[in-house]
Amino acid sequence: MHNLRKMLLEEQKHLETIIAKASESLKSVPEGHLRISKDKNNVRYYHCVEDYNGVYIPKSDIVLPRQLAQKSYDMSVLKKAEMRLKQIKKLTKDYKDDEMEQLYTSLHEERQTLITPVEPAWNQIVEKWYGEEYQRKEFKEGAAFILTEKGERVRSKSEKILADYFYRENILYKYEKPLYLKGYGTVYPDFTFLSPHTGKEIYWEHEGMMDKPEYARTAVHKIETYQKNGIYVGENLILTFETEQSVLNSKNVESLVGKYLR
Repeated sequence: MHNLRKMLLEEQKHLETIIAKASESLKSVPEGHLRISKDKNNVRYYHCVEDYNGVYIPKSDIVLPRQLAQKSYDMSVLKKAEMRLKQIKKLTKDYKDDEMEQLYTSLHEERQTLITPVEPAWNQIVEKWYGEEYQRKEFKEGAAFILTEKGERVRSKSEKILADYFYRENILYKYEKPLYLKGYGTVYPDFTFLSPHTGKEIYWEHEGMMDKPEYARTAVHKIETYQKNGIYVGENLILTFETEQSVLNSKNVESLVGKYLR
């Protein structure tokens, strides 16, 4: 599974945070545990230290029952989190996302020609997807003629900046690949990729004139339609924006690529 190791390492950090929080909470807790007795609508709390029945906690004491209940909960959380953390550390010690793929790619190329892998390598999947033809959106007569480093015509300087960055980073993309959105019609996302995390398409829209009211209204409507079609920002839709005062941020682009396309 692509990106499973990253997910496991993130869960490891999450568990370590939980363990630290629960351990800190258990540093100063009362001795013993809480017993709760309920008779119809009457609830009684007992502080148990040496015997099961314990000592009755008067209703005026609202702190001790909470402390004892929290203690029991924190101990359970700590035990479970430590167990899961141990399992994850053991799994990630020698686990690699592409270990099955490497069994094939590490073979001599002559041997590879004799073998049918149990599943295609990721680069084979991407290249096959990339090689599939599609009908691009036409350029209007008189539109600016802007070429990327790859020799591909785009509609704006910002799109060229993005395309050139993807090209230099060897990230395969499709420019303005048509996508049908129910309730809107066919749209042409600026860039379409194959997500290394999910194996499904992920779209990148650059909205470059968000300080122009009519352009902004159209952009917002399109983004809302994406969501109505199950395409959500932060999952399978990446957005970048520009205004006259705020240009495309290269650091932001690098961060988005690292998060969604690596």
